Amino acid sequence: MDGGDGGGGEVASAAAGPPTPLEWKFSQVFGERSAGEEVQEVDIISAIEFDKTGDHLATGDRGGRVVLFERTDSKENGENRRDLERMDYPVTRHPEFRYKTEFQSHEPEFDYLKSLEIEEKINKIRWCQAANGALFLLSTNDKTIKYWKVQEKKIKKISEMNVDPSKVAGNGSVASSSISSSRNQCLANGSRKDRSFDSLNNDLFPPGGIPSLRLPVVIVTSGETNLLARCRRVYAHAHDYHINSISNNSDGETFISADDLRINLWNLEISNQSFNIVDVKPTNMEDLTEVITSAEFHPTHCNMLGYSSSKGSIRLIDLRQSALCDSHSKLFEEQEAPGSRSFFTEIIASVSDIKFARDGRYILSRDYMTLKLWDINMDSGPVSTFQVHEYLRPKLCDLYENDSIFDKFECCLSGDGLRVATGSYSNLFRVFGCAPGSTEATTLEASKNPMRKQVQTPSRPTRSLSSSITRAVRRGAESPVVDANGNSFDFTTKLLHLAWHPSENSIACAAANSLYMYYA
Repeated sequence: MDGGDGGGGEVASAAAGPPTPLEWKFSQVFGERSAGEEVQEVDIISAIEFDKTGDHLATGDRGGRVVLFERTDSKENGENRRDLERMDYPVTRHPEFRYKTEFQSHEPEFDYLKSLEIEEKINKIRWCQAANGALFLLSTNDKTIKYWKVQEKKIKKISEMNVDPSKVAGNGSVASSSISSSRNQCLANGSRKDRSFDSLNNDLFPPGGIPSLRLPVVIVTSGETNLLARCRRVYAHAHDYHINSISNNSDGETFISADDLRINLWNLEISNQSFNIVDVKPTNMEDLTEVITSAEFHPTHCNMLGYSSSKGSIRLIDLRQSALCDSHSKLFEEQEAPGSRSFFTEIIASVSDIKFARDGRYILSRDYMTLKLWDINMDSGPVSTFQVHEYLRPKLCDLYENDSIFDKFECCLSGDGLRVATGSYSNLFRVFGCAPGSTEATTLEASKNPMRKQVQTPSRPTRSLSSSITRAVRRGAESPVVDANGNSFDFTTKLLHLAWHPSENSIACAAANSLYMYYA
């Protein structure tokens, strides 16, 4: 969407007023654990992704497995969901999914040159364009990206018996008795008894053949299908550092992979060659001041991509400018308030995830304390800032000691661009309204009763002094109902991964090994 369209949309929504806050309800849970049950490390979910249609959902875990789920409610209605949406009455069913299949995507490896163990944990999953009834997706661990094809295959079987059962004599078949009789014709040294070959052949295969002898035949069983996952390509040996992002291009042919210092451009059809398009590695590693934390292609412009850094900045680059994009076309960063710098400033400013809005007009970024919404046409500062972890500010020393301050929370936007969401501790996640004038700030728990730990939020957002310049809106700061020091929050249970359905108000989120789904 261009700048003019986006502005018109804002005016229209402002005239209509902000949308009413959503009321979230529990939909489904997969892999729910009983009270006291220990979670195996390999079962913890490490990636979640809806496909573009929203009819399929993929999760990856620390054990290197990819699990696929498919939507069932649209099929049960007996009609195409798009046809139903065109009808006069609304579709009241919420999205329901069922387990489809799973496969082992990555195995643990060992890099003998660097004496480094490469774990099998799935870092990211991205869906590719479906074709001919088959699903395609990319999955990556720290070093290797794989391109998978998942397709239904009709089950084929070999005909039950080689010999008609009715002609079998005793416990053996004609074939077995023939073989045993032929063995009797042989002496110990391997020579035959003095008997002509023709007469022996007539005994084994009488003239006219054996009516009961049939060749094995492959039978395709009617209606029965089996899902088969096949690795089509492996994109390896292109990253010296851990891969943190992969992203498909809108051209359907290329994708990028990013590690701490480089971003590579791949063609889906070519696995042995990639182009390095961003390289922030200094000549002397002692001069290294920031690393790449996340990267994503623009949803509609195949020449544009954005990447974030550990210094809290987001850079937009245009692939048409040069082969190696050393210079950015736009830089988004928030100016530091004078006198606010501390030991933790750079750590909590590090961006852990960025996502483009569906129309490509906005970028959502997540750092340790906040969610920020950026307009790509305005690089003076974020349009909105949502406070997620402000209550943890007094506890930063403790969080640094137990390494929680380095947790990387993901973020997501709704398909209509009116809301954003991100995870927190104690298996909580937060949903904010980002439409002009909206005060929606909901806290939900990843459980069957999501509203159980609802946190009271201020009725009106507080505007920063610089709001006239950046239109920054700060809201959602927790009230003292929750312990101001954050002591009531469990830092061992964290909700890092979540995804918003592309066309409906439905969220899938991971709490350890359980996949929870909610709708509104």
